[in-house]
Amino acid sequence: MATSAEAHALSTHPARDAALACAVALAVALGVGRFAFTPLLPLMLKSGALDIRQGGWLASANYAGYLIGALTCAAIRVDHGRMVRLALVTTAVFTLAMGLVHVFWAWTAIRFAAGVVSAWAFVFASQWGLRRLAELNAHGMSGVIYAGPGVGIVATGLLGAGAAAYGVSAPWVWTGFAACSAVAIAFIWQAFALTPPPASAHARAASATAHASTRGDAFWLVSLYGLAGFGYIITATFLPVIARHALPGSPWPDLFWPAFGLALMVGAVFGARLPIAWDNRRLLAACYIVQAAGIGLGVVSPTAIGLGAGTVLLGLPFTAITLFAMREARRLRGDAAAGLMGYATGAYGLGQIVGPIVAAPIAERTGSFSYALWIAAAALALGAVALAIVSRRGGGADA
Repeated sequence: MATSAEAHALSTHPARDAALACAVALAVALGVGRFAFTPLLPLMLKSGALDIRQGGWLASANYAGYLIGALTCAAIRVDHGRMVRLALVTTAVFTLAMGLVHVFWAWTAIRFAAGVVSAWAFVFASQWGLRRLAELNAHGMSGVIYAGPGVGIVATGLLGAGAAAYGVSAPWVWTGFAACSAVAIAFIWQAFALTPPPASAHARAASATAHASTRGDAFWLVSLYGLAGFGYIITATFLPVIARHALPGSPWPDLFWPAFGLALMVGAVFGARLPIAWDNRRLLAACYIVQAAGIGLGVVSPTAIGLGAGTVLLGLPFTAITLFAMREARRLRGDAAAGLMGYATGAYGLGQIVGPIVAAPIAERTGSFSYALWIAAAALALGAVALAIVSRRGGGADA
């Protein structure tokens, strides 16, 4: 009979492998499928392939797809691992397509479709990974999963900066991102062949009871998570453009996006180390305040130091917010959380759609992103206050 220490050792590798597989999946689906557009936007603007308003529309098309993809998750009954595989392969294909076609309407369609499959990958990898870690009693490794997007953001940011420095055109960079994604997918392909065992009858009954008794909590989770999507996306979409405008001729703007990704990774790992019994809603409120402060700092002090510190403050809570929201969904729905995760992700996606559509016309009309950024900071502050009020009702600890 194995001792508790031996049992812990036996469980370490499966937990590590599951967390790393999900991290790579999110690095591809989000770091490339969604956010590679951010470091490439300056290259596409410089080449005349599009203007700032079209850049906003492409961003919003991607987020619209993300919304649709998230909302369809509740109706999908396919094995979660199989859905992750499908989403990753199509992400690589759509990334390659961005480098092969050069027509705006086609780009719009591609970015929309890429958003759909990014949402599928995120929701099903989250549910697959968090369930697997719960089975192995390795909740602390959940931060590894949500550090994945940071890895993708750092990689695409540095490659984008290198491409700008050496004059490489955007189509070649899109193609390179697709090739890197294909290699990453090959390494984790087999991991998602593992299908978790079905929930027991007792677990299904408990989930049904929780579903009936937590509808109000689910409503607030979905609604207030949407404010996070709106609050961060304006800066996240236009950060390199904002930095180049504030610091003309400086080498720093190309490094802010990779710095965002590094901060994101640190925040995800740190967030997962916080006691699991802490109220997820209060943790979300704290994260919203940190992001609002980061946005405000960049507006008040548009220097290399101000924008750099603001970028770090925006990035630190970024996927920690996702971690806490997905943990709250599992607290409310247990093994049946994929639907609620999808609805919450859909609300987040809706916020992301509105953000660039609001920001780009304001920036074009005023010549500055400052007004739009203040609106974003105010939305996050409002969300933090609302989350703090909701959490006072109690019951926010993870089950």
